[in-house]
Amino acid sequence: MKIISLNKGLGALWYPFIIGFLLSCTPALANNRLRPMLSVRQQNPINGIITDGTSPLPGVTISIKGKRNNTVSSDFNGQYILSANATDTLIVSFIGFKTAIVPIKGRKTVNIQLLEDITSLQEVRVNAGYYSVKEKERTGSIARITAKDIEKQPVTNVLAAMQGRMAGVNIVQSSGIAGSGFDIKIRGQNSLRTDGNAPLYIIDGVPYASDPIGVGYTATVMPLPTSPLNNINPGDIESIEILKDADATAIYGSRGANGVVLLTTKKGKAGKTTFSFNLNRGTAQVTRFADLMKTQQYLEMRREAFANDGVTIYPANAYDVNGTWDLNRYTDWQKKLTGGTAQITNVQSSISGGSALTQFLISGNYGKETTVFPGDFNYQKGNIRVNLNHTSEDKRFKTNFAAGYTLQDNDQPAKDYTVESRTLAPNAPALYDEEGNLNWENGTFNNPLRNLQGEFLAKTYDLVSNLMLSYRLLPNMEIKSNLGFTDLKHQESSSQPSTVYDPAWEVGPEYSLISIGNTTRQSWIIEPQLNYRQNLQDDLELDVLLGSTFQQQTARKLVQRASGFTSNSLINNLAAASDIAVDIDDYSVYKYQAFFGRVNLNWKKKYIFNLTGRRDGSSRFGPGKQFAAFGAVGAAWLFSEESFLTNSVLSFGKLRTSYGITGSDQIGNYQFLDTYSATGGNYQGVIGLVPTRLFNPNFAWETNRKLEVALEMGFLKDKIFLTLASFSNRSSNQLVGTPLPSTTGFTSIQANLDATVQNSGIEVTLRTLNLETKNFSWSTSFNATALKNKLLSFPDLEASTYRNQFAIGAPLNIRKMYHFEGVNPQTGFYQFKDVNGDGKITADADKTAIVDLNPKFYGGLQNQIRYKNWQLDFLFQFVKQQNLNTAAVGFPGMLGNQAAALSNHWQKPGDIATYQRFTTGMDAGAVTAQINYYSSDGVVTDASFIRLKNIALSYNLPKNWLGCAACKIVMEGQNLLTFTHYKGADPEFLTTNSLPPLKIVTAGIQLNF
Repeated sequence: MKIISLNKGLGALWYPFIIGFLLSCTPALANNRLRPMLSVRQQNPINGIITDGTSPLPGVTISIKGKRNNTVSSDFNGQYILSANATDTLIVSFIGFKTAIVPIKGRKTVNIQLLEDITSLQEVRVNAGYYSVKEKERTGSIARITAKDIEKQPVTNVLAAMQGRMAGVNIVQSSGIAGSGFDIKIRGQNSLRTDGNAPLYIIDGVPYASDPIGVGYTATVMPLPTSPLNNINPGDIESIEILKDADATAIYGSRGANGVVLLTTKKGKAGKTTFSFNLNRGTAQVTRFADLMKTQQYLEMRREAFANDGVTIYPANAYDVNGTWDLNRYTDWQKKLTGGTAQITNVQSSISGGSALTQFLISGNYGKETTVFPGDFNYQKGNIRVNLNHTSEDKRFKTNFAAGYTLQDNDQPAKDYTVESRTLAPNAPALYDEEGNLNWENGTFNNPLRNLQGEFLAKTYDLVSNLMLSYRLLPNMEIKSNLGFTDLKHQESSSQPSTVYDPAWEVGPEYSLISIGNTTRQSWIIEPQLNYRQNLQDDLELDVLLGSTFQQQTARKLVQRASGFTSNSLINNLAAASDIAVDIDDYSVYKYQAFFGRVNLNWKKKYIFNLTGRRDGSSRFGPGKQFAAFGAVGAAWLFSEESFLTNSVLSFGKLRTSYGITGSDQIGNYQFLDTYSATGGNYQGVIGLVPTRLFNPNFAWETNRKLEVALEMGFLKDKIFLTLASFSNRSSNQLVGTPLPSTTGFTSIQANLDATVQNSGIEVTLRTLNLETKNFSWSTSFNATALKNKLLSFPDLEASTYRNQFAIGAPLNIRKMYHFEGVNPQTGFYQFKDVNGDGKITADADKTAIVDLNPKFYGGLQNQIRYKNWQLDFLFQFVKQQNLNTAAVGFPGMLGNQAAALSNHWQKPGDIATYQRFTTGMDAGAVTAQINYYSSDGVVTDASFIRLKNIALSYNLPKNWLGCAACKIVMEGQNLLTFTHYKGADPEFLTTNSLPPLKIVTAGIQLNF
């Protein structure tokens, strides 16, 4: 059967379509050849369409300069009509856009494109979760990006679109492998547990669980377990709001302790039916390789190591130096194994429109990304989304329905080739023999491509749906209910067939292995709400919100391992295995209930008071501890509205502050109960049980106290806008495993530890409109965050099992290490500080050097430059940090490549060198010193970087070229340039020696008609 690639056939499919479309539109070019001129004095009808460059704008105000009572608004199709003289001038205004002054100049049809006005953003309403608020009137800390920022980035994960764009939000990519995840921390790490710091994700009002849906050994190619956040399509997102302080997050109670990420999807707009189509194609490559030894330097290292160890005749297994392998051969294994070019395709289309009462949007997306590794691997994702809005004719009843379904299919090699690409000897043999088979070089070469037969396979099916119903009972009172449902099914496996072994070993499929994980997760939520608004006096506005939450989530996880197959072709069929083991078989139910409220007072539009509270109940705690109350108070003073500041250069000024308490129940289910697990062993026909957890009735909530003070100022009509925020968060009553004596039969019991963690810092955000004319504009956005994380208290820390992990007064993300004191000039060994002076280097006594791996500060600098139909956007991300040197791998002198920097090593007594003497592993002193070196601060290096995170260049084709459509040509890049002194490969990583983030370049076309 002949298989036709859809990817390869796309060009043939779309070329006729685009050419035919262009030809069908060309008659529009003739319409503007001769334009009828109007009488100068006569009143004539003038019509046209108002757009933002891509879509029509309804509700735009159009008036005639110098004339009263002659004002109209554009309809739902962006169309308008009014009577005017040929010499009149139109004034066109709309919130969020610059006012346009357009002379008629005798024209009968005047189409107008409005430009976004960044200086009027204070009037934009911001999503705060259960309510929305004008940007200038918010009392909480909320960071925001919109679809205009997201659509310029060739990314598949929404977290990637946020990197470097928001103050207080630190996001790190775990790997460059397609489908891998990201780590996000909002204003630092609050919990002692690394898995207790995730924020709450809300998609159109529906909580979306971000807990991993895989385990490590079913996703062996990934550095971290599989994250469900890849299911979210960035192209569907209209805006992302990050709630950071207590005032913004307390209304979410225990779920908002680590911040809240609000994702709002795109909705249909009233007006004519609009079809959009976006096609992007591009490539991706590794950003940066480690600087490793070439063959000559490598062989010199090996020969010197043997000489140091007193070996004059090379052993039979020293294939790289004894002549078994070609001594003149050189292969750059980084380029060979991880230096490929991944192909990227992304297609997004939508149809939207509707009337004044009913609007709809239907969108679809398909994406495919191949790999930089050898082999035919790829990651595919497709999704469809529907959004429907309806309002009754009397404007009292409103409803919104939104649903999105995503399918992911990820096929990757079972192993990440990054480690082998950095450790293979540069003169290792060719990968294939003359006949095209894997080359094992007579049993001397462990061919890295052996893992091509092993695969990581993952399929995910994800549904997120939401229904909102609201009814206005009274002019000032509205009832609303939000209903949501999610359904996720995920299966992944990692296989290791017998073909990974040298055929000479004659290993058959009975030794083939596979690990399979299945995860299902369903949740529902119902949130009835009552909202009341009233003007108590002419200058005092009251806004009250009351509501409740009823939520339940069920989850099932089954992880199995199988071996003993009759054929490798049956490795994915568990029925063909002779040995099957069940490692995990979990079923859990999480129930959550809450009552919440908000009272907002706004006096004279300049004094604002906001009070929020929530009473939470969680099934994760025992009797008497299941409920807790949280709340916050926020206040703002718009001092620019005071009379003494009128007519000044200060166009906007606000001082705001907030304080509150949020909680956390991110500890997993049933942690307070006595629990048992099946042993898996069969004893006389009976499967036994083993106790796994002890009962703790005092198990209760973590608490997080947050304080913030912020100043917002706009100058010169907000052309310069500055925000300064200072915050301090203290998290206490930590949920951790408290150590127990071994005589209890348990190592720990889940309990609340009286430890306190503090995160304090300063955030700076600056937005400027540098230059603006009719055809040219240039704006800049800058954000920076300096944050300090500290463990304030931990009772009896030195007597606990956490003594080697934490230190009072130090950050949580630290390493306790030996203090490196260089290379001993006489012995050539690494030497370290002997803290207790006993003449020995031991972990308990001498690991006292504390290395902080948290970033000192981070941020981004974004510029947007527009010239006529051209637009250039670029973002530089910067991070000041230190991290482990990924170029330091293995033992220098043994079989395996090393960093080129090792040329500065000790060779004879008296040498002052950076690195110790080489050894093949026979010198016990050198081996011990090398092991200690990897546990010392000598392996820590500056990992700060400045990265051209994103660049996007676009051109809007003139409308008279196509007539019936708007067309934009775009070129986008991600991670294009990295400036760093880091000694390893790429400075952005969560685990060492994983594939670095990829450098992506795409080109595309966007059509709207």
